[in-house]
Order: sequence, then structure tokens, then C-alpha cells
Amino acid sequence: MESWDSSTLSTVKKIPLLTHKAGPRDGDAWVARLKEEYTALIGYVQSNKANDNDWFTVSSNKEGTKWSGKCWYVHELVRYEFALQFEVPVTYPATPFEIELPELDGKTAKMYRGGKVCLTIHFKPLWAKNAPHFGIAHALCLGLAPWLAAEVPALVERGVIEEFAK
Repeated sequence: MESWDSSTLSTVKKIPLLTHKAGPRDGDAWVARLKEEYTALIGYVQSNKANDNDWFTVSSNKEGTKWSGKCWYVHELVRYEFALQFEVPVTYPATPFEIELPELDGKTAKMYRGGKVCLTIHFKPLWAKNAPHFGIAHALCLGLAPWLAAEVPALVERGVIEEFAK
């Protein structure tokens, strides 16, 4: 964490660390973990909105195993919006989930088949070091947000993506 810029460090410190080490097959323990996940996500969203940095929406199925929403990135005052989805693996939280942006499938080398964002080099070691304390909000903050910041401008420059039309 010491190598992060002050803005990232400040944001991450506002996301509560999770205490329950439970995955989707762990019954009541998963319910407790899911409550922590929602609390952390709500806090992260509120913090983003307070800082005029709202950049995603996400919701889950009743079991908390399938999530979907939208994420967006503003580049040169133009908004680029993408569908966002992921499934929580049964080995969670030891294993992070794979963030998917299906609309970008095949448009960048920093993505796996199916629109799965490549987070192997930078994010997965960080997750492994901090599991089970990291959760969904942490993955979005430290995985997806930097990925969008790096990839969207490059995709725009290459003419691969277009402005979000309301």
C-alpha cells in the first residue's frame, strides 16, 4: 500500500476490511459475509458520490453469487459506459472473482475470452495477500478502476470504442 498515490490510499482506507472468511457454499457464514460486502459497497458508493467520482452501479441476485451493473469512464469529457458482470466463485474469498465487460471482448489484449478483465499481474497478488479481508468493493476500486483508467484512453485512441449514447 505504501507505493499507492495519496488519493488511492485515501479511498482504500475508507472501504472497510471484511472479517468473515466465507464463500457461497458456507450457509449462514456466507450470509454474514454478504452483509459485510453490501456494507462495504454502500460505503464505497457513498464516498464516491460525495467526491463526485461516481463510476459504477452494481447489484446481485438474492444469493449474492451473480452480480451485474454498469461502469463508466470519462475521457476527455466524453463518457464511455459498459455492462459489468461477475460471479462469485465457490472458493471465494481465497480466490477473487473475474470481472467481465462483455462489450469489450476481443477489443484489447488486456482481456481474456468472454470479456474478462486481465488482473493477473497487478491485482491478484494484492488480493492473495489481503484475502479474506478484501471484498467486492476492493476489487472494483483496486482492480477495475485502474484497468479502465489505463485501457479506455487507449481504446478511444485506436477508435475501438465510441461515446456512450443516452
